Amino acid sequence: MNENRINPLLAESPLPFGAPVFDRIEENDYLPAFHEAIECARRDIQAIVDNPEAPGFSNTIEALEAAGRDLDRISGIFFNLTEACTDDHLDKIAEEVSPLLTQHNMSILLNEPLFARVKAVWEQRAALHLDTEADKLLEETWKSFARHGANLPPAQKERFAKISEELSLATLKFGQNVLAATNAYILHLTDEADLAGLPDYVREMAASEAKGRELQGWVFTLNLPSYGPFLKFSDRRDLREQMWRAYNAKCVGGANDNTALIRKIVTLRAEKAQLLGHPTYADYALEERMAKKPQTVQQFLDRLMEPSLPAAQREVAEIEAYAQAHGFEGRLMPWDFSYWSEKYRKERYDLDDSLLKPYFQLEAVQNAVFDLAGRLYGLRFEARTDIPVYHPDVRVFKVTDETGRMMSLLYLDYFPRESKRGGAWMTSFRELGNFQGKEERPQVSVVTNFTKPTGTTPSLLTFSEVTTLLHEFGHALHGMLAEGRYKSLTGTNVVRDFVELPSQLMENWAYEPDFLKTFARHWQSGEVIPQEYIDRIVAARNFLAGYGQVRQLQFGIIDMAWHNRAEAPAGDVVAFEQEMLRPTAVLPQIEGIAISPAFNHIFSGGYAAGYYSYKWAEVLEADAFAWFKEKGIFSREAAEHFRKTLLSRGGSVDADILYRYFRGRDPEPDALLVKLGLR
Repeated sequence: MNENRINPLLAESPLPFGAPVFDRIEENDYLPAFHEAIECARRDIQAIVDNPEAPGFSNTIEALEAAGRDLDRISGIFFNLTEACTDDHLDKIAEEVSPLLTQHNMSILLNEPLFARVKAVWEQRAALHLDTEADKLLEETWKSFARHGANLPPAQKERFAKISEELSLATLKFGQNVLAATNAYILHLTDEADLAGLPDYVREMAASEAKGRELQGWVFTLNLPSYGPFLKFSDRRDLREQMWRAYNAKCVGGANDNTALIRKIVTLRAEKAQLLGHPTYADYALEERMAKKPQTVQQFLDRLMEPSLPAAQREVAEIEAYAQAHGFEGRLMPWDFSYWSEKYRKERYDLDDSLLKPYFQLEAVQNAVFDLAGRLYGLRFEARTDIPVYHPDVRVFKVTDETGRMMSLLYLDYFPRESKRGGAWMTSFRELGNFQGKEERPQVSVVTNFTKPTGTTPSLLTFSEVTTLLHEFGHALHGMLAEGRYKSLTGTNVVRDFVELPSQLMENWAYEPDFLKTFARHWQSGEVIPQEYIDRIVAARNFLAGYGQVRQLQFGIIDMAWHNRAEAPAGDVVAFEQEMLRPTAVLPQIEGIAISPAFNHIFSGGYAAGYYSYKWAEVLEADAFAWFKEKGIFSREAAEHFRKTLLSRGGSVDADILYRYFRGRDPEPDALLVKLGLR
């Protein structure tokens, strides 16, 4: 090893726009870099504490905002890789680093001399006459200390810090178990007869997966591009059941069991909240969200469930009757529903993925999304092959506005692999910030698990994947168009039940004929998607709307059931979840099956006591898109108004106020039900 080698994580990037030097970073660089960056951050904090000048906004609040820049940068790189391109070594580093970071963060938030300075500035707030953004930073800084135990007596402070450390490890382990359980299962088929009902594209994908594993035949995994089509198309009911059980029992027992971790996480979160005077973790978490109280969330879920549950029951009965009319015997089970509903949908709307996928080549969809961002916001996207990436699948684009101003780097990572967790997400390697008076623009990443190209076919997206790309790109726009002086208040740094508004809003364009016609061409013939196909897409938009709504509301119910309580429930995790869902179950509940043990969003991600926010944001976006429809879906003037009043403002203003800036009023609560045809 070269002893004179400089750790690239501890040096300023020499690359254009300060891009991460992925071609130079070695896994053994991370641990020493974290140790050095933590020490540097401690010096930054100590300099604030030791400042002989009286506490002021600049020397305390702004200085604190700027502290730990290297640590933020290293964390942004490392933890994004543990989600998108990890291995056992990185996972072990994460297990070592996570408690160190928690200890460091708590050492700041429980630093009494530092808090005394923050408190001194807070108490002179009215006399400072700060502008809106600075005043918001002061408020959020004060609350961050108060909500992390700064006002607690010493013994309780120590316990709070210990809880935070234990939670960081438990939530990290939860996510690692989900990924391991997902990768641990494959369905390996060698008899072509077992592929009955599967379209060619699904067979090709499975053959490619088998080849990559040096196996004969076909391999299906629990990654959604493989699992979803198998459940939807396979004629083999026994194999559908096997796949469904494997997917829905992830982390229930076995080597990757998460049930004990759930009880630990729930218990620690409840204790954390109670130390701060809140009866439940939900009370603690919701204090900082638009909903404010658990009662508001429960009323919201109930209000949506009331018309949705009868609709879902009618839909399931309709699918079951259709299945029985076509030879199915017995009761429709969960592993039957996707299969028969797809057949019914195809017959009713003459529409299926096999029909549409040839018109949605990934490259064309991507370029159409870029073009839409250009029409709405004046953005331009330039592919950059001179910027290194962390995996060969990743592509990088420089994003500028119409004046040529640098807005962001955009990393796109589309395809599944064992080193990547399932699902789709937007994140950032670096958020908007300022360093020594110079603006540092964001480095945004969109990560998905789309169908990979095969030897004979490019990556062709399902319509659902088209909407997924638009969704995550909406998050990306929120990050790329960020404006402001303070990183913690820019981009997607907003309350949880507001953050999904820009992403869910973007999905609406997928159903607009004028947008679809700009890019949806058959990848072989070049034929523009027929108008009749578009008509069917629009007509089928609300197919199973009640069922889909109930499913999402159930996720919110599970989340609140775990977090809106003073202590973890007694008894079995699976039994508890099934009891909570029984009143809204529209398909038979299966013994030993539970969502919670693999529910990354609430036990490993940031959605604890916040999963309802997807539906909350859907209400906002339904109301917001109605406004876009009035003004014109390609209206530059409308988009600029949305950008200036809401999209670029981040968390610099309270979310409900931002929405009123944009819309001129509060959202109409029934907008979503009307959109879904449920009212």
